[in-house]
Amino acid sequence: MLNYAGTPPLAAMADADSRQLIAAELRSLIARIDLSMRLIDAAMTTDDIEPEDDSATAGSSEIFVLDDVTPRFATASAALNACRAELAHALQQLSEAGPA
Repeated sequence: MLNYAGTPPLAAMADADSRQLIAAELRSLIARIDLSMRLIDAAMTTDDIEPEDDSATAGSSEIFVLDDVTPRFATASAALNACRAELAHALQQLSEAGPA
Protein backbone atom coordinates (compact mmCIF):
# COMPACT_ATOMS: atom_id res chain seq x y z
CA MET A 1 0.00 0.00 0.00
CA LEU A 2 1.27 3.45 -0.83
CA ASN A 3 1.90 5.94 1.94
CA TYR A 4 0.55 9.37 1.05
CA ALA A 5 1.39 10.96 4.42
CA GLY A 6 4.04 13.22 2.88
CA THR A 7 1.98 14.08 -0.20
CA PRO A 8 0.85 17.71 -0.31
CA PRO A 9 -2.89 18.31 -0.52
CA LEU A 10 -4.18 18.60 -4.08
CA ALA A 11 -5.68 22.00 -3.23
CA ALA A 12 -2.17 23.37 -2.64
CA MET A 13 -0.87 22.07 -5.97
CA ALA A 14 -1.09 23.75 -9.34
CA ASP A 15 -4.06 22.53 -11.38
CA ALA A 16 -1.83 20.95 -14.03
CA ASP A 17 0.24 19.17 -11.38
CA SER A 18 -2.81 17.77 -9.60
CA ARG A 19 -4.27 16.62 -12.93
CA GLN A 20 -1.00 14.87 -13.79
CA LEU A 21 -0.90 13.21 -10.38
CA ILE A 22 -4.48 11.96 -10.77
CA ALA A 23 -3.81 10.75 -14.32
CA ALA A 24 -0.71 8.87 -13.15
CA GLU A 25 -2.72 7.22 -10.38
CA LEU A 26 -5.48 6.22 -12.82
CA ARG A 27 -2.89 4.72 -15.21
CA SER A 28 -1.36 2.83 -12.28
CA LEU A 29 -4.75 1.41 -11.29
CA ILE A 30 -5.43 0.36 -14.90
CA ALA A 31 -2.06 -1.41 -15.03
CA ARG A 32 -2.83 -3.24 -11.76
CA ILE A 33 -6.20 -4.34 -13.12
CA ASP A 34 -4.55 -5.55 -16.34
CA LEU A 35 -2.11 -7.60 -14.27
CA SER A 36 -4.92 -9.08 -12.19
CA MET A 37 -6.84 -10.00 -15.33
CA ARG A 38 -3.75 -11.73 -16.77
CA LEU A 39 -3.32 -13.66 -13.51
CA ILE A 40 -6.96 -14.76 -13.61
CA ASP A 41 -6.65 -15.81 -17.25
CA ALA A 42 -3.53 -17.82 -16.44
CA ALA A 43 -5.23 -19.46 -13.46
CA MET A 44 -8.23 -20.39 -15.60
CA THR A 45 -5.96 -21.85 -18.27
CA THR A 46 -3.61 -23.83 -16.04
CA ASP A 47 -5.38 -24.64 -12.78
CA ASP A 48 -8.98 -25.11 -13.77
CA ILE A 49 -8.71 -27.06 -16.98
CA GLU A 50 -7.13 -30.47 -16.73
CA PRO A 51 -6.89 -33.11 -19.45
CA GLU A 52 -9.13 -36.11 -18.91
CA ASP A 53 -7.13 -39.23 -18.03
CA ASP A 54 -9.43 -41.95 -19.29
CA SER A 55 -8.29 -45.01 -21.27
CA ALA A 56 -11.03 -44.43 -23.88
CA THR A 57 -9.73 -40.93 -24.56
CA ALA A 58 -6.02 -41.53 -24.01
CA GLY A 59 -5.22 -40.65 -27.63
CA SER A 60 -7.17 -37.38 -27.55
CA SER A 61 -5.79 -34.13 -26.16
CA GLU A 62 -9.03 -32.25 -26.84
CA ILE A 63 -10.96 -33.43 -23.75
CA PHE A 64 -11.04 -31.07 -20.75
CA VAL A 65 -12.74 -31.08 -17.37
CA LEU A 66 -13.79 -27.73 -15.89
CA ASP A 67 -14.00 -27.39 -12.14
CA ASP A 68 -16.38 -25.22 -10.16
CA VAL A 69 -13.86 -22.35 -9.72
CA THR A 70 -14.00 -21.26 -13.39
CA PRO A 71 -17.32 -19.37 -13.09
CA ARG A 72 -15.95 -17.39 -10.14
CA PHE A 73 -12.82 -16.51 -12.11
CA ALA A 74 -14.99 -15.46 -15.06
CA THR A 75 -17.15 -13.28 -12.78
CA ALA A 76 -14.08 -11.68 -11.22
CA SER A 77 -12.60 -11.05 -14.65
CA ALA A 78 -15.81 -9.43 -15.87
CA ALA A 79 -15.92 -7.17 -12.79
CA LEU A 80 -12.29 -6.14 -13.31
CA ASN A 81 -12.99 -5.46 -16.97
CA ALA A 82 -15.87 -3.15 -15.99
CA CYS A 83 -13.63 -1.35 -13.48
CA ARG A 84 -10.94 -0.95 -16.11
CA ALA A 85 -13.42 0.55 -18.56
CA GLU A 86 -14.62 3.07 -15.95
CA LEU A 87 -11.05 4.04 -15.02
CA ALA A 88 -10.17 4.48 -18.70
CA HIS A 89 -13.26 6.67 -19.09
CA ALA A 90 -12.22 8.76 -16.07
CA LEU A 91 -8.72 9.14 -17.52
CA GLN A 92 -10.17 10.23 -20.85
CA GLN A 93 -12.45 12.77 -19.15
CA LEU A 94 -9.51 14.12 -17.20
CA SER A 95 -7.40 14.53 -20.33
CA GLU A 96 -10.28 16.23 -22.17
CA ALA A 97 -10.67 18.76 -19.37
CA GLY A 98 -7.73 20.68 -20.83
CA PRO A 99 -5.79 23.39 -19.09
CA ALA A 100 -7.54 25.61 -16.57
